[in-house]
Amino acid sequence: MPTQFSQSLTSLDSFAPRLLDWFAENGRHDLPWQQHQTDTPNPYIVWLSEVMLQQTQVTTVLPYFARFMESFPTVQDLAAAEWDTVAEHWAGLGYYARARNLHKGAKQLVEVINETGDFPQTLAGWEAIFGVGPSTAGAIVAMGLHRYGVICDGNVKRVLTRWAAIDSDITKSGTTKELWALAERLTPRESSGLFAQAMMDMGATLCTRSKPACLLCPLQNDCIAHAQGRETDYPVKAKKQPKPSKFSNALLITNENGEILWLQRPDNGIWGGLWSLPLEFIKKIEGKGSSKTSAKESQTKDDTKLEVASNEKVYEAEFTTAEQIINEWLDKNELIRKSVNKTLLDDAPIKHSLTHFHWYLTPQSLTLNAKQATDITEALQAAEININWLNANDAQATLGLPRAMVKILE
Repeated sequence: MPTQFSQSLTSLDSFAPRLLDWFAENGRHDLPWQQHQTDTPNPYIVWLSEVMLQQTQVTTVLPYFARFMESFPTVQDLAAAEWDTVAEHWAGLGYYARARNLHKGAKQLVEVINETGDFPQTLAGWEAIFGVGPSTAGAIVAMGLHRYGVICDGNVKRVLTRWAAIDSDITKSGTTKELWALAERLTPRESSGLFAQAMMDMGATLCTRSKPACLLCPLQNDCIAHAQGRETDYPVKAKKQPKPSKFSNALLITNENGEILWLQRPDNGIWGGLWSLPLEFIKKIEGKGSSKTSAKESQTKDDTKLEVASNEKVYEAEFTTAEQIINEWLDKNELIRKSVNKTLLDDAPIKHSLTHFHWYLTPQSLTLNAKQATDITEALQAAEININWLNANDAQATLGLPRAMVKILE
């Protein structure tokens, strides 16, 4: 019987039984969000864990998940919580849009439950929730409802591209369709939740990015990449362009009591809804050397400098309203130099890597007297900016701070 897939019909049909047998003996069965050993699964727990696990390892997620469940044991608790409380629980986990979507999604789910008496029961119902894509929806339906659902996340794509030697770029839509079709073909109708758990474990523990443990794999006999000795050639992915770099001064503005000024970031953009030190964007300018001079050469020749950017275009792109007010106020009162001449170094005081760029943060401190602290507070409050004056310890204990801010405080 012909098949659209590269593997034989026998291999396709035996994939799930082999994987499930391996999972029963060698898989992880003690993760706090797993629902395969209960007759009354909880989709809230699966949803929460799936969002946390996006681009994040299990060992990192475990303490965050425990803390969330202690503070928000039900979706109603999460929906009713203040955003600042949710942000503080998420701080340090990264990819902060997930936390914002989680909070919005909890409110959506409560509305659904109030209308229907239960969580969404379909893939479409879950995909309507903020931050839930097809694979997350499939995981929730399969593991959180014990219904038929298919997953095709990063781990699954790695397993399937190796097993079937799919050598097209996984960032292309055609490859995505091919992988989803294969995942659907392999997922058993009656135990898709167990199969999803097993696929996640396979990718996380055996079929890892580097040094896959092929000799322990239940799929090694018909894995094409293994037969070719090319396991790490898959998945095929177009090379990423080098990340650009941005540079900022992080302003540690303190009052006479040793309290630091903190700003709540806008909902949209980097660190949405979290608390940050005021930032002062710096632009790179070229000195005597060529504009193509490398960073390493620049360190030697001292020909690449940084200066504070103050033009309107940069303000609109890089500064929040609060930071514009602060920078203009400090400049007006001549409390801080307008420009900073500093050699551009790769080992700047704080390097923080985000999804799309590297961020170099240079802490600068400034202490205000009582009148100055009052003046800047009133200027920010007049613009309805959320601010806080807290010392470093209290800020870490009570505010949702991005990891970069914690690095600066440390």
